[in-house]
Amino acid sequence: MSSALLGPAEVRRLAAELDVRPTKRLGQNFVHDPNTVRRIVSTAELADDDVVLEVGPGLGSLTLALLPACGRVVAVEIDPVLAGKLPATAAERAPELAGKLTVVTADALKVTAAEVGEPTALVANLPYNVAVPVVLHLLAELPSLRTGLVMVQAEVADRIAAGPGSKAYGIPSVKVAWYADARRSVTVSRSVFWPVPNVDSALVRFVRREPPANVDRERLFALVDAAFAQRRKTLRAALGGWAGSPARAGEILTRAGIDPAQRGEQLTVREFSRILEAADHYL
Repeated sequence: MSSALLGPAEVRRLAAELDVRPTKRLGQNFVHDPNTVRRIVSTAELADDDVVLEVGPGLGSLTLALLPACGRVVAVEIDPVLAGKLPATAAERAPELAGKLTVVTADALKVTAAEVGEPTALVANLPYNVAVPVVLHLLAELPSLRTGLVMVQAEVADRIAAGPGSKAYGIPSVKVAWYADARRSVTVSRSVFWPVPNVDSALVRFVRREPPANVDRERLFALVDAAFAQRRKTLRAALGGWAGSPARAGEILTRAGIDPAQRGEQLTVREFSRILEAADHYL
């Protein structure tokens, strides 16, 4: 069983029928290239029994490619007009598969497990303006997610998958690493979108793993925020406010086995966890 995928003409026809004009506010750029959505689904390595969470399905380009590749698709769409049309598009273009689709009209930044159940894989073309917050919210809210493949702005992909010491490494890198191993995959040309954005995109694949330490996640994330708030400062200086004073920060860092003269961009998520453990011991 397969579905008839959307090409450029079908995407524009659907948009015109719905009187939909892609908005920058919602970060809407619709994929209109069948080969791109096939490549996304192939790279996601889905199993027949996977329940896929798709965020921002839009007109359904990726949704139609996902339906034959997994057990079910739960699509979260914030735009009620698009959400209302998606089941009809699936029924028209993939009648044998349309029963596998559930559409939830909701904001992905606020969606809960009560609304979407227990999806096992996240596969989505994410709006550029909220990509990182959406990924972090879903990883926190949905422990059932074991894998994910998201298409995001290429620069954001670099930040999510970056390792310590690299220019792109920062808060998103550390926080995603708390939940999962992330790897940047192929670059996607801007030409496959309508309207055409002014940047290229890239795929990031992640695989969930156990947290690297037995520390409180929210406290760890607050520590990471503090470490990167003044990126050029040493950890001793950057964590002065967090620890109570630079001197106290230096003592905690030394106890954790970390040079106080290092910067946040040089530490792994496990090393940040050691700082928190040392702070608890210090107190």
